[in-house]
Amino acid sequence: MTPNEAVPNLTLNNGVRIPQLGFGVFQVPPEETQRIVEDALEAGYRHIDTAAAYGNEAGVGAAIAASGIPREDIFLTTKLRNGEQGKAQEAFQNSRRALGVDYVDLYLIHWPVPSRNLFTEAWKAMEKLHAGGEIRAIGVSNFLADHLDRLLQSAEIIPAVNQFELHPTFQQPEVAAKCRSLGIAVEAYSPLGQGADLDAAAVTSLAGKYGVTPAQVVLAWHLAQGTIAIPKSANSGRMRDNLASGGVVLTAAEISGITALEAGARIGSDPAVAAHSQM
Repeated sequence: MTPNEAVPNLTLNNGVRIPQLGFGVFQVPPEETQRIVEDALEAGYRHIDTAAAYGNEAGVGAAIAASGIPREDIFLTTKLRNGEQGKAQEAFQNSRRALGVDYVDLYLIHWPVPSRNLFTEAWKAMEKLHAGGEIRAIGVSNFLADHLDRLLQSAEIIPAVNQFELHPTFQQPEVAAKCRSLGIAVEAYSPLGQGADLDAAAVTSLAGKYGVTPAQVVLAWHLAQGTIAIPKSANSGRMRDNLASGGVVLTAAEISGITALEAGARIGSDPAVAAHSQM
């Protein structure tokens, strides 16, 4: 079995299938993106996550084109920049052209930015793009429960995914539970706590027990709960290690031991107030 074959696929609420383990390119420099994404595809990843705000969509697209892998075999996500919520259709077309693709598998509102009061307008534009076939699934990122409630008051399509910060020491259980109750898939960014969660005894003891890396243990914890995870690494060896976490099976008690690490340790911005115009 190849590493990619060990990664489960999940079915989103509109029937689209998504590899549960993907590769994120947040903070990957544009000039290095093509090489790093080519390495990820070579390692076996078939789910790549980027965003307009990262400035590296062109490199992601170039890597996909150079890989020789059929486009339909790669699940591609990008995101709407906060400062462009009022012109989502134009912003999407810019992203699609930068990526050099005819369609995107998943398009997300990057942050709700409640102070601008535009995310429901952006969603309407995304619903139209989805109806036109240029986006296979639409979703949100960094949406808290109240943002979801407000979106759903006028939405015709329930988001397929909510991507937000989630790792053992910061799990946002209320948001995750709400998403799952609505049929919205939970996707974790910073799934390893940017490395900060890998030294916990509950993690390192299991790594020793199973002869795997601490990162594989944490990613196996995500996968066991039905969470989509998008770890990032520029190191091809770690890319392969992370992908192989699909073959690590934890017991219910071991999963609970990692869940008990919850400490409210947010790393990123708080979506309730975040308003980065260029994100």
